[in-house]
Amino acid sequence: MKLVIVESPKKSETITRYLGGDFKVLASEGHIRDLSMRGKGGLGIDVEKGFKADWEISENKKAVVAKLQKAAKEADEVYLATDPDREGEAISWHLAQVLHLPVKTTPRLQFHEITKPAILEAMANPKRIDMNLVRAQETRRMEDRIIGFKVSSLLQRNIKIQSAGRVQSSTLKMIVDRHNAIQAFVPDEYWTIEVEIELGGKKFKANLIKVDGKPFHCKSKEEADVILAKMPKVLSVTSVSKVEKSIAPKMPFTTSTMQQEAFNKFKFSNSKTQSVAQKLYEGKTVNGDHVGLITYMRTDSTRLSPRFFNVHAVPFIMETYGKEYLGTLRQAKESSKKIQDAHEAIRPTGTHRTPEAVAPFLSPDEAKLYRLIYCRAMASVMAPKRIESTSLILSGNGLDFSLSGSRTLFKGFTIVYGEFDDEEEASLPEVKQGEELKVEGVFPDQKFTKPEPAYNEASIVKAMEEKGIGRPSTYASTIDTLSKRKYISTTKGVITPTESGIKATTVLEKYFPDIVSSDYTATMESQLDLVEAGKTNFETAMKDFYEPFMAKFEQAKTLMYKEPAQETGELCPVCGKPLVVKKTRKGDTFIGCSGYPECTYIKKKEKEPEEEVGELCPDCGKPLVYKKNKKGERFIGCSGFPTCHYTRDPNAKEKKPKKEVTEADHVKPCPQCKTGFLIVKKGRKAEFLGCTNFPRCRYHEWLSNKEKK
Repeated sequence: MKLVIVESPKKSETITRYLGGDFKVLASEGHIRDLSMRGKGGLGIDVEKGFKADWEISENKKAVVAKLQKAAKEADEVYLATDPDREGEAISWHLAQVLHLPVKTTPRLQFHEITKPAILEAMANPKRIDMNLVRAQETRRMEDRIIGFKVSSLLQRNIKIQSAGRVQSSTLKMIVDRHNAIQAFVPDEYWTIEVEIELGGKKFKANLIKVDGKPFHCKSKEEADVILAKMPKVLSVTSVSKVEKSIAPKMPFTTSTMQQEAFNKFKFSNSKTQSVAQKLYEGKTVNGDHVGLITYMRTDSTRLSPRFFNVHAVPFIMETYGKEYLGTLRQAKESSKKIQDAHEAIRPTGTHRTPEAVAPFLSPDEAKLYRLIYCRAMASVMAPKRIESTSLILSGNGLDFSLSGSRTLFKGFTIVYGEFDDEEEASLPEVKQGEELKVEGVFPDQKFTKPEPAYNEASIVKAMEEKGIGRPSTYASTIDTLSKRKYISTTKGVITPTESGIKATTVLEKYFPDIVSSDYTATMESQLDLVEAGKTNFETAMKDFYEPFMAKFEQAKTLMYKEPAQETGELCPVCGKPLVVKKTRKGDTFIGCSGYPECTYIKKKEKEPEEEVGELCPDCGKPLVYKKNKKGERFIGCSGFPTCHYTRDPNAKEKKPKKEVTEADHVKPCPQCKTGFLIVKKGRKAEFLGCTNFPRCRYHEWLSNKEKK
């Protein structure tokens, strides 16, 4: 038996189908080890011994590791097939360490799509663990641990806030800076003037661009009124310009562009986009065939493989749309900030699996994202769109207006991607120079300049990518972390920093300016890329980071003041010291004694007066009130609790009190218990005779026609 270890259980199900009965495929379920909290400062790192790491098996992974160890002992050969990136390479190395596998000879399978040909090709050409990638991941993890532990301990002790981490801190600063700029923005007034004209039976609006030959700029109503007084009733066409243009398709998706487009088109959060993409990558059952539908979804490359272009794309485009729609395989110039180009762009694994063909086998969200990925990748290798752009200048009484439109000469790639493309300008009818057009209406409009909009989940990822902060695998998790720590709030995708987020950024910027600097974070990312490329070694990278950071840390320790606690104006009833507002680790506030730890007094929260229902308790006669259970759900209960336990659902209809049974209701003695009497009862479908001693006596009988009468 041969053992293959992947990261996710879902992926193991898919790959098992391709490899057959001789193989057993198990999942590590992500990372199995992390830095311990032993050693100096609880870092799990021995700085004096060349930054030696103390790795330990995570508590929640001990059962998984035990299962893998047992399977590895029984296997004839073990293959490591974790994800094809830094994190995946590190997981493979940790598995080799824990399972006692030789790092230099253990086969490492790499595939960027989960299809049978890709898996079999990886099996036929196994690689080995890339220690440069492992070292790059190890460097990142250690730097994050050092920053997180050192800075957090200082901030929690003095300022009562947590550090947001290296990448999160610089991202948070961008969000806070944008928020502050919006708050400080002072709008300026300006005016636009449009005229409405008729061309070919259709109405169009032209914009005023020049006044007496000078560019039109209007900042007040008075200025606008002067121009409006000059408005002619007829405008002459003084210029007609027609230009043919080619519009090239966009490149296929990277992780960030996929997240941006999914937000813009479907309002998917970054984490939702990644989650849905993960499912498409790991595999879905389509027409009985379980297959990965897209390539690996964590990538910063826009490259498509020649094999995909020649074997899949070219025949499909030629057959479906025709030769004239076939484009070329374009390769974008590699960014200086990007060294990780091992992956392709995100694309479908097969062109024959069209969005329409697979939609019945996917959830609505999966179908939407697959369609977006499929159409973007196919469009990227199709012919450009060709348009004819027409520009008119309309003049009269010293005023010049512009009007433009376009018409499509050849659809090109938009035959596939048109539904996701921006709307184009309306087509203009034929107009000759010198033609006079009547002004049908004049529309002056007062406007005010606006600040740059607040970041949303799409624009923040774009900004992170442009500044070199983070990598494809961290964009979504960075925003999630900031949200979980309550540094930001997100409403309909728009990101706003909270009071805690602004406070954290202010303090970090004062005492640790490098940590919130996007340039510093981008430089660290570039250093990790150099480790990955083998252009610098692990120990050099760690020293370059650690020594300057610790110097700044020691300086901050002496400069950072301890923020005084907010006093409530009350004195502790136990020791007489002032009571202050405090926070729990979870961020909840409470009032306690400033003399802690000598005095541990905590003021009990005053109960809010309960809202009365306006009814009396049917059991004890006290007022009924609205209450909440532990889940926060509302119910009605007695104000006499705990003496009275009466409760009811506020939405339930009030039950009518049961009618008391009298001797007049007795039909006959119960033949079973001998002590009760049979009375008429109502069942779901019909009336019947039942015993008054129910539930002790369950005797019943159906009513005869005579008894019914």
